[in-house]
Amino acid sequence: MTAIRSVVLGCGSYLPQRILTNAELATRIDTSDDWIIQRTGIRQRHIAAEGEFTSHLAVNAARAALAHAGVDAQSIDLIVLATSTPDNTFPATAVAVQNDLGIHHGAAFDLQAVCSGFVFALATADNFLRSGAFKRALVIGAETFSRILDWNDRGTCVLFGDGAGAVVLEAQTQPGKASDRGILTAHLRSDGRHKSKLYVDGGPSSTKTVGHLRMEGREVFKHAVGMITDVIVDAFEATGLTADDIDWFVPHQANKRIIDASAHKLHIAPQKVVLTVDQHGNTSAASIPLALAVAVADGRIKQGDLVLLEAMGGGFTWGSVLIRW
Repeated sequence: MTAIRSVVLGCGSYLPQRILTNAELATRIDTSDDWIIQRTGIRQRHIAAEGEFTSHLAVNAARAALAHAGVDAQSIDLIVLATSTPDNTFPATAVAVQNDLGIHHGAAFDLQAVCSGFVFALATADNFLRSGAFKRALVIGAETFSRILDWNDRGTCVLFGDGAGAVVLEAQTQPGKASDRGILTAHLRSDGRHKSKLYVDGGPSSTKTVGHLRMEGREVFKHAVGMITDVIVDAFEATGLTADDIDWFVPHQANKRIIDASAHKLHIAPQKVVLTVDQHGNTSAASIPLALAVAVADGRIKQGDLVLLEAMGGGFTWGSVLIRW
Protein backbone atom coordinates (compact mmCIF):
# COMPACT_ATOMS: atom_id res chain seq x y z
CA MET A 1 0.00 0.00 0.00
CA THR A 2 1.70 3.21 -1.18
CA ALA A 3 1.67 6.60 0.55
CA ILE A 4 2.30 10.20 -0.46
CA ARG A 5 5.24 11.58 1.50
CA SER A 6 6.68 15.09 1.68
CA VAL A 7 10.29 14.49 0.68
CA VAL A 8 13.09 16.98 1.34
CA LEU A 9 14.80 17.96 -1.91
CA GLY A 10 17.17 20.51 -0.39
CA CYS A 11 17.81 22.97 2.42
CA GLY A 12 19.50 26.31 2.84
CA SER A 13 20.15 29.07 5.35
CA TYR A 14 21.15 32.67 5.77
CA LEU A 15 22.74 34.56 8.67
CA PRO A 16 23.26 38.31 8.88
CA GLN A 17 26.91 39.39 8.64
CA ARG A 18 26.98 41.17 12.00
CA ILE A 19 28.12 38.91 14.83
CA LEU A 20 27.48 39.95 18.43
CA THR A 21 29.74 38.12 20.87
CA ASN A 22 29.24 37.57 24.57
CA ALA A 23 32.29 39.72 25.24
CA GLU A 24 30.71 42.65 23.40
CA LEU A 25 27.44 42.18 25.30
CA ALA A 26 29.40 42.26 28.55
CA THR A 27 30.46 45.83 27.75
CA ARG A 28 26.79 46.90 27.58
CA ILE A 29 25.07 45.02 30.40
CA ASP A 30 25.93 43.29 33.67
CA THR A 31 26.95 39.89 32.29
CA SER A 32 30.04 37.94 31.22
CA ASP A 33 31.08 35.40 28.62
CA ASP A 34 31.44 32.72 31.32
CA TRP A 35 28.00 33.47 32.79
CA ILE A 36 26.25 33.19 29.42
CA ILE A 37 28.10 30.03 28.33
CA GLN A 38 27.53 28.29 31.66
CA ARG A 39 23.79 28.91 31.64
CA THR A 40 23.00 28.67 27.93
CA GLY A 41 25.92 27.37 25.89
CA ILE A 42 25.68 30.46 23.67
CA ARG A 43 28.92 32.13 22.54
CA GLN A 44 27.65 34.48 19.84
CA ARG A 45 24.62 35.43 17.77
CA HIS A 46 23.96 37.18 14.44
CA ILE A 47 22.12 40.52 14.29
CA ALA A 48 20.30 41.86 11.24
CA ALA A 49 21.61 45.12 9.83
CA GLU A 50 19.64 48.34 9.76
CA GLY A 51 17.17 48.00 6.89
CA GLU A 52 17.59 44.22 6.74
CA PHE A 53 14.16 42.69 7.31
CA THR A 54 12.84 39.21 8.05
CA SER A 55 11.79 38.91 4.39
CA HIS A 56 15.36 39.61 3.23
CA LEU A 57 16.70 36.83 5.46
CA ALA A 58 13.95 34.48 4.29
CA VAL A 59 14.56 35.17 0.59
CA ASN A 60 18.27 34.45 0.95
CA ALA A 61 17.59 31.18 2.78
CA ALA A 62 14.95 30.22 0.20
CA ARG A 63 17.33 30.84 -2.69
CA ALA A 64 19.99 28.72 -0.99
CA ALA A 65 17.47 25.88 -0.49
CA LEU A 66 16.30 26.06 -4.10
CA ALA A 67 19.90 25.95 -5.32
CA HIS A 68 20.70 22.99 -3.06
CA ALA A 69 17.59 21.18 -4.31
CA GLY A 70 18.44 21.99 -7.91
CA VAL A 71 14.91 23.21 -8.68
CA ASP A 72 13.54 26.40 -10.19
CA ALA A 73 11.54 28.84 -8.07
CA GLN A 74 8.70 28.61 -10.60
CA SER A 75 8.15 24.98 -9.59
CA ILE A 76 7.11 26.09 -6.08
CA ASP A 77 3.36 26.34 -5.59
CA LEU A 78 3.25 26.74 -1.79
CA ILE A 79 5.26 28.89 0.64
CA VAL A 80 4.76 28.53 4.40
CA LEU A 81 6.85 30.99 6.39
CA ALA A 82 7.13 30.58 10.16
CA THR A 83 7.91 33.84 11.94
CA SER A 84 7.04 35.90 14.99
CA THR A 85 8.77 38.98 13.59
CA PRO A 86 7.05 39.80 10.28
CA ASP A 87 8.02 42.82 8.17
CA ASN A 88 4.52 44.25 8.55
CA THR A 89 1.35 43.50 10.47
CA PHE A 90 0.06 42.61 7.02
CA PRO A 91 0.47 41.41 4.34
CA ALA A 92 2.19 38.17 5.24
CA THR A 93 5.97 38.22 4.94
CA ALA A 94 5.62 35.04 2.85
CA VAL A 95 3.94 37.10 0.13
CA ALA A 96 6.97 39.43 0.02
CA VAL A 97 9.22 36.37 -0.28
CA GLN A 98 7.02 34.93 -3.02
CA ASN A 99 7.24 38.20 -4.96
CA ASP A 100 11.00 38.55 -4.53
CA LEU A 101 11.45 35.03 -5.89
CA GLY A 102 9.36 35.96 -8.93
CA ILE A 103 6.58 33.51 -8.09
CA HIS A 104 3.11 34.74 -9.00
CA HIS A 105 1.09 31.55 -8.67
CA GLY A 106 0.13 29.19 -5.87
CA ALA A 107 -0.25 30.30 -2.25
CA ALA A 108 1.99 31.92 0.37
CA PHE A 109 1.20 32.62 4.01
CA ASP A 110 2.80 33.14 7.42
CA LEU A 111 2.44 30.82 10.40
CA GLN A 112 2.95 31.94 13.99
CA ALA A 113 3.90 29.40 16.65
CA VAL A 114 7.00 31.20 17.97
CA CYS A 115 9.95 28.82 18.46
CA SER A 116 7.84 25.83 17.37
CA GLY A 117 7.01 27.66 14.15
CA PHE A 118 9.16 25.61 11.78
CA VAL A 119 7.81 22.32 13.14
CA PHE A 120 4.25 23.63 12.79
CA ALA A 121 5.04 24.90 9.27
CA LEU A 122 6.48 21.54 8.21
CA ALA A 123 3.38 19.75 9.50
CA THR A 124 1.11 22.22 7.71
CA ALA A 125 2.92 21.95 4.38
CA ASP A 126 3.02 18.17 4.73
CA ASN A 127 -0.76 18.01 5.06
CA PHE A 128 -1.23 20.23 1.99
CA LEU A 129 1.18 18.13 -0.07
CA ARG A 130 -0.26 14.79 0.99
CA SER A 131 -3.78 16.03 0.20
CA GLY A 132 -2.78 16.75 -3.38
CA ALA A 133 -3.59 20.47 -3.09
CA PHE A 134 0.04 21.42 -3.86
CA LYS A 135 3.04 19.57 -5.27
CA ARG A 136 6.18 21.42 -4.17
CA ALA A 137 6.62 23.67 -1.14
CA LEU A 138 9.11 26.06 0.39
CA VAL A 139 9.00 25.88 4.19
CA ILE A 140 10.90 28.73 5.83
CA GLY A 141 11.72 29.79 9.37
CA ALA A 142 12.93 33.39 9.55
CA GLU A 143 13.30 35.81 12.46
CA THR A 144 14.69 39.19 13.45
CA PHE A 145 14.24 38.76 17.20
CA SER A 146 16.79 41.51 17.84
CA ARG A 147 13.96 43.94 17.02
CA ILE A 148 11.77 42.83 19.93
CA LEU A 149 14.40 42.47 22.66
CA ASP A 150 14.80 44.69 25.69
CA TRP A 151 18.56 45.20 25.50
CA ASN A 152 18.65 46.15 29.18
CA ASP A 153 17.19 42.80 30.26
CA ARG A 154 20.15 40.47 30.60
CA GLY A 155 17.84 37.50 31.18
CA THR A 156 16.57 37.66 27.60
CA CYS A 157 18.79 39.81 25.39
CA VAL A 158 21.73 37.40 25.66
CA LEU A 159 19.66 34.50 24.35
CA PHE A 160 18.35 35.48 20.95
CA GLY A 161 19.68 36.13 17.45
CA ASP A 162 18.52 36.62 13.88
CA GLY A 163 18.60 34.24 10.92
CA ALA A 164 16.63 32.15 8.45
CA GLY A 165 16.53 28.59 7.17
CA ALA A 166 14.45 26.83 4.53
CA VAL A 167 13.68 23.45 3.03
CA VAL A 168 12.13 22.43 -0.28
CA LEU A 169 9.51 19.69 0.04
CA GLU A 170 8.00 17.66 -2.79
CA ALA A 171 5.04 15.26 -2.74
CA GLN A 172 6.29 11.83 -3.82
CA THR A 173 4.76 8.37 -3.86
CA GLN A 174 6.56 6.05 -1.45
CA PRO A 175 6.03 2.38 -0.49
CA GLY A 176 4.14 3.34 2.67
CA LYS A 177 6.66 1.94 5.16
CA ALA A 178 8.79 3.33 7.97
CA SER A 179 11.72 3.17 5.55
CA ASP A 180 10.06 5.73 3.24
CA ARG A 181 11.85 8.98 2.52
CA GLY A 182 10.08 12.13 3.67
CA ILE A 183 8.01 13.19 6.65
CA LEU A 184 6.84 10.04 8.42
CA THR A 185 4.78 11.67 11.17
CA ALA A 186 4.20 15.03 12.87
CA HIS A 187 2.65 15.82 16.26
CA LEU A 188 1.65 19.28 17.48
CA ARG A 189 0.47 20.61 20.85
CA SER A 190 -0.34 23.90 22.56
CA ASP A 191 -1.54 25.07 25.96
CA GLY A 192 -2.44 28.74 26.42
CA ARG A 193 -2.36 28.58 30.21
CA HIS A 194 1.37 29.24 30.05
CA LYS A 195 1.28 32.51 28.09
CA SER A 196 2.70 34.62 30.94
CA LYS A 197 5.88 32.54 31.07
CA LEU A 198 7.03 33.59 27.58
CA TYR A 199 5.37 36.34 25.57
CA VAL A 200 5.77 39.78 23.97
CA ASP A 201 4.13 42.63 25.90
CA GLY A 202 2.69 44.38 22.87
CA GLY A 203 0.63 44.00 19.72
CA PRO A 204 -1.62 45.89 17.28
CA SER A 205 -4.87 45.07 19.08
CA SER A 206 -3.71 45.40 22.69
CA THR A 207 -1.10 48.16 22.94
CA LYS A 208 -0.73 49.39 19.35
CA THR A 209 3.01 48.80 19.78
CA VAL A 210 5.44 46.02 18.88
CA GLY A 211 6.44 45.39 22.51
CA HIS A 212 9.35 43.46 23.99
CA LEU A 213 9.95 39.81 24.75
CA ARG A 214 9.34 38.80 28.38
CA MET A 215 10.26 35.46 29.88
CA GLU A 216 10.26 33.56 33.16
CA GLY A 217 13.41 31.61 32.40
CA ARG A 218 13.23 28.99 35.15
CA GLU A 219 9.60 28.20 34.40
CA VAL A 220 10.30 27.79 30.69
CA PHE A 221 13.26 25.49 31.44
CA LYS A 222 11.14 23.40 33.81
CA HIS A 223 8.37 22.88 31.28
CA ALA A 224 10.56 22.47 28.19
CA VAL A 225 12.15 19.13 29.03
CA GLY A 226 8.89 17.57 30.17
CA MET A 227 6.62 18.84 27.45
CA ILE A 228 8.55 17.68 24.42
CA THR A 229 8.58 14.07 25.60
CA ASP A 230 4.93 13.40 24.79
CA VAL A 231 5.14 14.46 21.14
CA ILE A 232 8.28 12.37 20.61
CA VAL A 233 6.70 9.32 22.24
CA ASP A 234 3.73 9.87 19.92
CA ALA A 235 6.09 9.93 16.93
CA PHE A 236 7.64 6.62 17.94
CA GLU A 237 4.25 5.02 18.57
CA ALA A 238 2.94 6.20 15.19
CA THR A 239 5.86 4.69 13.27
CA GLY A 240 7.01 1.75 15.37
CA LEU A 241 10.47 3.30 15.55
CA THR A 242 12.52 3.95 18.69
CA ALA A 243 15.24 6.28 19.93
CA ASP A 244 17.80 3.67 18.84
CA ASP A 245 16.67 4.12 15.23
CA ILE A 246 17.36 7.88 15.24
CA ASP A 247 20.43 8.93 13.27
CA TRP A 248 20.20 12.63 14.15
CA PHE A 249 18.32 14.62 16.76
CA VAL A 250 17.85 18.24 15.68
CA PRO A 251 16.09 20.11 18.49
CA HIS A 252 15.13 23.76 18.72
CA GLN A 253 18.33 25.58 19.65
CA ALA A 254 17.25 27.50 22.74
CA ASN A 255 19.62 26.46 25.49
CA LYS A 256 22.30 23.76 25.61
CA ARG A 257 21.20 22.62 29.06
CA ILE A 258 17.64 22.02 27.80
CA ILE A 259 18.95 20.17 24.75
CA ASP A 260 21.27 17.97 26.83
CA ALA A 261 18.55 17.16 29.37
CA SER A 262 16.04 16.34 26.62
CA ALA A 263 18.45 14.03 24.80
CA HIS A 264 19.30 12.28 28.06
CA LYS A 265 15.63 11.79 28.93
CA LEU A 266 14.93 10.36 25.47
CA HIS A 267 18.01 8.08 25.62
CA ILE A 268 19.52 9.70 22.53
CA ALA A 269 23.31 9.54 22.47
CA PRO A 270 25.10 12.92 22.64
CA GLN A 271 26.96 12.24 19.38
CA LYS A 272 23.61 12.12 17.55
CA VAL A 273 22.58 15.62 18.68
CA VAL A 274 23.06 18.55 16.29
CA LEU A 275 24.08 21.65 18.25
CA THR A 276 24.36 25.15 16.79
CA VAL A 277 23.09 27.22 19.73
CA ASP A 278 26.67 28.23 20.57
CA GLN A 279 27.07 29.99 17.21
CA HIS A 280 23.51 31.20 16.49
CA GLY A 281 21.83 31.69 19.86
CA ASN A 282 18.07 31.15 19.91
CA THR A 283 16.74 32.16 16.48
CA SER A 284 13.19 30.99 17.27
CA ALA A 285 11.48 29.56 14.16
CA ALA A 286 14.78 29.72 12.24
CA SER A 287 16.78 27.59 14.66
CA ILE A 288 15.89 24.09 13.40
CA PRO A 289 16.34 24.79 9.67
CA LEU A 290 19.61 26.63 10.43
CA ALA A 291 20.84 23.56 12.33
CA LEU A 292 19.66 21.25 9.54
CA ALA A 293 21.55 23.28 6.95
CA VAL A 294 24.76 23.10 9.01
CA ALA A 295 24.51 19.31 9.49
CA VAL A 296 23.70 18.71 5.82
CA ALA A 297 26.52 20.97 4.62
CA ASP A 298 29.15 19.27 6.79
CA GLY A 299 28.04 15.80 5.68
CA ARG A 300 26.48 14.54 8.89
CA ILE A 301 22.90 14.30 7.64
CA LYS A 302 22.77 12.15 4.51
CA GLN A 303 19.98 10.74 2.35
CA GLY A 304 18.26 7.88 4.14
CA ASP A 305 19.08 9.13 7.65
CA LEU A 306 16.26 9.23 10.20
CA VAL A 307 16.06 12.74 11.66
CA LEU A 308 13.99 13.75 14.69
CA LEU A 309 12.99 17.40 15.03
CA GLU A 310 11.39 18.93 18.13
CA ALA A 311 10.64 22.39 19.42
CA MET A 312 8.83 24.28 22.13
CA GLY A 313 7.85 27.95 22.04
CA GLY A 314 5.80 30.66 23.70
CA GLY A 315 2.16 29.96 24.23
CA PHE A 316 3.18 27.25 25.03
CA THR A 317 3.42 25.46 21.70
CA TRP A 318 5.44 22.31 21.09
CA GLY A 319 5.76 19.62 18.48
CA SER A 320 7.82 16.94 16.75
CA VAL A 321 8.48 15.84 13.19
CA LEU A 322 10.09 12.53 12.27
CA ILE A 323 11.60 12.62 8.81
CA ARG A 324 13.73 10.32 6.69
CA TRP A 325 16.13 12.45 4.72
